[in-house]
Amino acid sequence: MAQTVTTVPGMPPVTNPKNMYSDAGFNMFSPAVAGALPRIYVPNLRSDNVYVIDPKTFKVVDKFPVGHSPQHVVPSWDLQTLWVTNNAEGRTDGSLTPIDPKTGRPGKAVLVDDPYNMYFTPNGKEAIVVAEAHARLDFRDAHSMALKSSLQVPECKGINHADFSIDGRYAIFTCEFGGKVAKIDMVHQKVVGYLELHKGGMPQDIRVSPDGKVFYVADMMANGVYLLDGDSFKQIGFIKTGIGTHGMYPSRDGTRLYVANRGSNKVHGPRNGPGSVSVIDFATRKVVANWPIPGGGSPDMGNVTADGKWLWLSGRFDDVVYAFDTATGKVKIVKVGMEPHGLAVWPQPGRYSLGHTGIMR
Repeated sequence: MAQTVTTVPGMPPVTNPKNMYSDAGFNMFSPAVAGALPRIYVPNLRSDNVYVIDPKTFKVVDKFPVGHSPQHVVPSWDLQTLWVTNNAEGRTDGSLTPIDPKTGRPGKAVLVDDPYNMYFTPNGKEAIVVAEAHARLDFRDAHSMALKSSLQVPECKGINHADFSIDGRYAIFTCEFGGKVAKIDMVHQKVVGYLELHKGGMPQDIRVSPDGKVFYVADMMANGVYLLDGDSFKQIGFIKTGIGTHGMYPSRDGTRLYVANRGSNKVHGPRNGPGSVSVIDFATRKVVANWPIPGGGSPDMGNVTADGKWLWLSGRFDDVVYAFDTATGKVKIVKVGMEPHGLAVWPQPGRYSLGHTGIMR
């Protein structure tokens, strides 16, 4: 008998329980992205702007100012808007800048407190604004961004990245400045508990395996990836990758995980560090390839193109972005603004987005 996943109300069904990424495979576009320009949107944290790259020519074709300290470009659940999260580090004038993917141009910003990152509830009704400085999750209307409720996550200092269980019942958030992760009940919007990975650790991005059983947690200090059983909320393994392990993105066929190693254990690292990308095989949980950057670099966050051929990542300390050929590991480099962070590749395949730079399902 075929295995089925009972999802939370309003969440689209899981088509293939063995691969939750199966609806975000090669060029599997939703009608919702019809007419979207193929573009790479790069938020530059220190220059307060977004650079726009044409992925066919690898050239910057536009740039525009946004709010203070843009951190990530986040596709909305309904795939109609790309939101720039301007968290205004150390200030109180945080905002979200909407981008129309059909024109590639920004709209009027919405004032929102400390939007470091943003996710969406699996039913698509609410945005989850990650207010990192306040260790808080703000649940807002997914369209108007009106505040609905807030959840304090007090033991999660530096709360910032998340991924969701296969059924949508819970999410696990990383606590960058606490060496922990926090498990959040998404149905009742409450904290289930915390798990310390390593004292003095700095967990960054988190991504769940295709079958939903294992959460991979990048740790910048550990230079590798912790493996967690999400249901029992226990650590079950560790995979060494490279220096300053940071961002993670599944391949389009759901067989591999691309891991960006930022080349430094520091929050503000040097230029031309020993940055690289490690490729983990989901089936064996082993590193099967390592792609260094000739001359050094600082790969951070991004995503994979719709055809699966390119992995785009920001070069956080080098004011560039990288496009890695996923067949060879060779890299193309494009100059952008100051301190690029969570870039978005658009359009992406999938029925809906759970946020960040495109957690597609």
